[in-house]
This record gives sequence, C-alpha cells and structure tokens, in this order.
Amino acid sequence: MQTTPNAEAIAAWNTVLFEKFTRFREVASVALGAHGDGAIDRLSFAPGLRVVDIGCGFGDTTRELARRVGSRGFVLGVDAAPRFIEVAARESAGIEQIRYRVADVQSASLEGGPFDIAFSRMGTMFFAHPVAALRNIAQSLVPDGILSMIVWRRREANACFHIAEQIVRGILPPEPTVDAPTCGPGPFSLADPDLVSDLLTAAGFCDVTFRRHDADLRIGLDLGHAIEFSLSLGPAGEVLRLAGPEGEARRPELVLALTDALAPYVTKGDGVRVPSSVWHITARRAPL
Repeated sequence: MQTTPNAEAIAAWNTVLFEKFTRFREVASVALGAHGDGAIDRLSFAPGLRVVDIGCGFGDTTRELARRVGSRGFVLGVDAAPRFIEVAARESAGIEQIRYRVADVQSASLEGGPFDIAFSRMGTMFFAHPVAALRNIAQSLVPDGILSMIVWRRREANACFHIAEQIVRGILPPEPTVDAPTCGPGPFSLADPDLVSDLLTAAGFCDVTFRRHDADLRIGLDLGHAIEFSLSLGPAGEVLRLAGPEGEARRPELVLALTDALAPYVTKGDGVRVPSSVWHITARRAPL
C-alpha cells in the first residue's frame, strides 16, 4: 500500500487520524450524519441493488445503505485505511449483504461490481489524483449508474472548522516544524463546483448536479469538549499536529482564544453547535 500515490495520506488516516476519529467518534459520526442522511434519502433504492461506499470509515453509512437495499442487495464498503475497515467489519458482523475491502480507490479495482450506485460521505476529497479515482469509480458502475458524494463547501462557509483554523494559523508558525504524514489535499479540495464539474466530466460522468445543504453541527458536548475537538480534527488539528512541540507549547494560548471564539455557539442543553455547509453532488456515468 505504501507504494500508491496516496501513501502519505493513507499513513495519516491509518494512524493518528484513526486514533483521533476514534476518540471523537460520537461527535464526528453524528455531525457527518447531519449531512449524509439527507443525501441517502434522495437516492432511489430497490431490492437487489448493488452499492459501493467509498471511504466508508467505521461503516456507519455502509450499514445504512445495506438497510436500504435489503437482504437481496449488496454493499461493498471500501477504505484505504485498514484500521477503519477492521472496526467496520467487526461492527457489521452478521449483515450478510455487506462486504468490506481495504483499497485505494485511485488505483485499485472495485471488485464486486458493476454497481448501481457509488456513494461517498466525505470520502473523495483526499486523492492525490482525483480524476483517476473518479474514473475508477465510473468504470465500476453499470451504464447510467449514479455517483452520489458529499463534500465540504468552501472553508469560509464552514465556521465549524474555519474559526479554529484562523485562530491556529494566526498563532502558530506558517510552515510545519515536524516531519509527519498529512491527510492529502484536504477537506476543501472539492469545494469549487466548476472544478468538480470538470473533474467529473473528465472522469466519465455527465448530468452533474449540486445541492447545497447547511446544518449546525454539534462539535462538542460542552465548550471544553468542542475546543478539544477543534484542536484535534479538521484543518486546525492538522496545523497543530504538524507544529509539533512548538504547537503544544502554545496550546494554552490557543485554548484561551478558542474559548472566546466558540462561546457564542454554546446552546442550552445541546452542546456547542456551529454552522457548516456541504455540497450533495450527483452524477451519472456517461454513455460509452
């Protein structure tokens, strides 16, 4: 796996990012579900459909897709990070219509197809060469098969990440001070509709549509929890991690600044809820 073009991103997702997502799984899964559930609801399911879940993570979406296609259907959950697949497979034990596979979608064939639907909740933003990955997905679909993917809109529309990123970048050095794997192009790499439309067209898709979806995400059970989340996951967490010991030395300063910045988003009884925005993107495999 380490010879793939996405080796550095895979290393990050299988180690430090896996551990952080595990630590904050309840917050992250519920938050992402606020965007993913609506996209799944808009798909047309029928008994017997075959679906591939790209970047399936812990398998939350894979299990929901399996529920939709029923016992006659089939869902393949794919993720490049083996540790996510291990958890997903363990928690999906007994669901006969699910299979999981460790694979880098940019370079590995998607066995088990052809699929009627390819679905991805935040799983397509980290490829070194997105056209190659999207073309691979297109080729795994039946003629007129559907791709449905959810990606973050521009960072300025996502206060849930952008507030913390601005604070961290304003305090810490602009360049990484430690040599550590990064997550790849980053969560906002597919935020521009014009760019994404061009990528999908080049990859063999047509009839591309974008639907904006906004939601206030609960990023913490209380203010302290939200600050921990913000300094662990997302762009701010990445900058802090790559700053190494210098970043940790300035953590108290970061916490103080985030306390002031996130205080207005504390709710009564429902944690800290901050605005977020995504694109629900659909496309159809173009005729051969």
